[in-house]
Amino acid sequence: MKSSMSFGPSNEFASAASAEVISKLIETMPELKNGLPRWVEATIAFIGLIIAAPFMMLTAVAIVVSSGRPVFFRQRRVGQNGRMFDLYKLRTMRSSSAGPQITSSRDERITPVGRFLRRTKLDELPTLWNVLRGDMALVGPRPEVPRYVDVTDRLWRAVLSVKPGITDPVTLRLRREEDLLARVNGDALNYYVKELQPAKLRGYLAYLEQRNWRTDLSVLWQTVAAVVIPGKASALGEAPYPRKSEVAEAASMETSFSNDRSK
Repeated sequence: MKSSMSFGPSNEFASAASAEVISKLIETMPELKNGLPRWVEATIAFIGLIIAAPFMMLTAVAIVVSSGRPVFFRQRRVGQNGRMFDLYKLRTMRSSSAGPQITSSRDERITPVGRFLRRTKLDELPTLWNVLRGDMALVGPRPEVPRYVDVTDRLWRAVLSVKPGITDPVTLRLRREEDLLARVNGDALNYYVKELQPAKLRGYLAYLEQRNWRTDLSVLWQTVAAVVIPGKASALGEAPYPRKSEVAEAASMETSFSNDRSK
């Protein structure tokens, strides 16, 4: 969970840079490939919300009983072409609690119910509403809070040219990201910004350059399998203390995708 502040290194950038300006910056980037059609994603999201509704109602009761209201967590994120939108999740942390802007698995703000939801990724279920609304895709780069987005960076401009998603290969590889951050000795925020996020951006772009509807379906299937059978998923967060070379594994698909294209 990250707090929303501003774009990139400047605290004034969010108010000064409109989506139109960001869109013009993105126009100079090469066109990336599309995945699943919008109508397919909307249909899957709608069906998913119907199936998940009973569980979310039970979870809502558990959240209220254990830590009060609200049930849902809402946070501003940066979407396609820099358009801001509200991301919805089930609340996993104590309301209105100050603390670090990067959350590790050791964060004391996480509630007991929230710890289970975060570990199983079930707190993401309301995000299907964002897909149904058109804010997000099922598969795509994870949306970031404005504070950690730098639209002057070529990688960021490329990533922002597509809709953010609930899952993607990098997200699968880093599904234990909170455990990884918990093992950082020192400034976890600096580690995230300087090492982890750049590796994630490279991995996002590597996938976007070769994606198609078949690869998106494969990612969705792997995501469901990782949630249902967690032990079957390979996650960087399960590694020992995260050295820089291990962080690079977050973008390891960049090499494999390049090799596949050269065959």
